Amino acid sequence: MTFVIGAACVDVMDRACVEECPVDCIYTGDRMAYIHPTECVDCGACEPVCPVEAIYLDADLPAGQEDFVAANAAFFAEPLPGRAAALGSPGSAAKVGDLGVDTPFVAEYGK
Repeated sequence: MTFVIGAACVDVMDRACVEECPVDCIYTGDRMAYIHPTECVDCGACEPVCPVEAIYLDADLPAGQEDFVAANAAFFAEPLPGRAAALGSPGSAAKVGDLGVDTPFVAEYGK
């Protein structure tokens, strides 16, 4: 299991979770943040600091938000809009910086 960021994060870029993560595995897109599924060590430090309670273990994601598991994984595994290659596992969100782009699912979410 890994932690996943759900719908409540869309358009709320508080970044408390990013600052709290001891392994720097929370990357920021344009409308939300994403937890790298293999870089995350499941410590749970991010969950209690999220002001909108958007972080869940993937198995505990609220009903109707299951697509966010795939969106979080796709952020790293598939080329993002405007990019030729997938982000992969860069090992450090700080090294990469704000990416300013989201998966197509998140980019269109709620519109």
